[in-house]
Amino acid sequence: MKIAIAMVQVPFIRGGAEIHAEMLKAELMKRGHQADIVTIPFKWYPTSTLLDCMLMGRTMDLTEVNGEKIDRVIAMKFPAFYVKHENKVLWLLHQHRQAYDLWNTPYGDLHNFPEGEFIRDMIIKHDSKYISEAKEVYTNAQNTANRLMKYNGIKAEALYHPPLNYDKMHCDSYGDFVFYASRIDPMKRQRLLVESARYTKTPVKFIIAGTGSKSELDYISTLIDKYNLHEKVTMTGYISEQEKIDYYAKCLAVYFGAYDEDYGYITLESFFSKKPVIVHKDSGGPLEFITEKVNGYIIDEDPMILAEKIDTLFLNRSLAQTMGVNGFQSLKEKNIDWDYVINKLLK
Repeated sequence: MKIAIAMVQVPFIRGGAEIHAEMLKAELMKRGHQADIVTIPFKWYPTSTLLDCMLMGRTMDLTEVNGEKIDRVIAMKFPAFYVKHENKVLWLLHQHRQAYDLWNTPYGDLHNFPEGEFIRDMIIKHDSKYISEAKEVYTNAQNTANRLMKYNGIKAEALYHPPLNYDKMHCDSYGDFVFYASRIDPMKRQRLLVESARYTKTPVKFIIAGTGSKSELDYISTLIDKYNLHEKVTMTGYISEQEKIDYYAKCLAVYFGAYDEDYGYITLESFFSKKPVIVHKDSGGPLEFITEKVNGYIIDEDPMILAEKIDTLFLNRSLAQTMGVNGFQSLKEKNIDWDYVINKLLK
C-alpha cells in the first residue's frame, strides 16, 4: 500500500509527535508498504492564523501523487486530520488543547484573546465534522479518547505503541538519583521536582534533562540559586538518545510531573528500564499505566510529599526494584506492540 501520514509541525520544533510519526513510517516500511510523512506548517498566533491552518488541512490533496493513487491516509494531528480522503484513518495524538481541556486554565491562552471564543467554537465544530469522516478513529491513549468523547461525542479506541529505542532500554542499577527527561515547561512541572529537593532527608540527587523556554529555565535556575541546590540538582540541557538510555538504566526512579498528558513516553521508557515512576493525580495518560504502590506513586501536587516518596525509594532499593519490575511486566498486558498497532490501522 501507498500510505501518507498527515502531520503538522511548528517549524524548528521537534518533539514526541514528530518522533511518533517517524516511528510509524519506519514500521510501515518494515512491513513492505510505501509510506511518507506529509507535513503542513502550524502557527497558532495571531488567533486568525488558526483558521488559515484549518483551511490548509482541508484543502490538502492526498488522493494521488505523480498519477499514482495514495491508498490510505493516517492523520495524526490538528488540523491535518481535516484532509479529505476516501480511506482516511485517524490515530489522534491530540486536538488543539487550547480550545478544549486547557480553555480557561493557567496553561491555556486562547481564552485571553477577544476572538478566542469564536475561534474555539470554529475548532470544535470542524473537528467534530471532519474527524467523523474517518473510516476508523484511534487515539494514542485512553486519555485522548476520553477528551474526544467528552467534547466532540466521538468514540475512539486507544492504540498504545512502544517508545523510540524501547528494545535498547534496560536496567543496570538503582542508583542515587531521580531522573526526568522532558521539554522544560510549566505544564511538565520540573519546578516542582526542584522544590522537592529542598525537603529530601537523604543524599538523593536530581537529574533533569531537556530544553525549553528561556523564561522557564530562568525560573528554575533562580530556584536552584535561592535554595542553594547546586549540589543536588543537575540541569543537563539537551542529551542524546544513548545518554537518555544510560540515565534510565542507572537511575533510582523517574519523576513525570506533566499535567494532563496525552500519552507520555516517559512512563513507558521508565518501565522498559524497570524503574518506578512518580506522577500526579492530574497527570492524565500516565495514570493508564501506573498503579499506586505497585509500579509507582500517584500523589498530590506537593513538593513535600514528592520528597517523602523519593526518600522512601532511596532508603529501600529493593522496593524500587520490585516496583520497576512490576512496571515492566504490566506493559505486556496492554498490547504495546507495533504489529498490533499496524494491523489495526490498516485493517
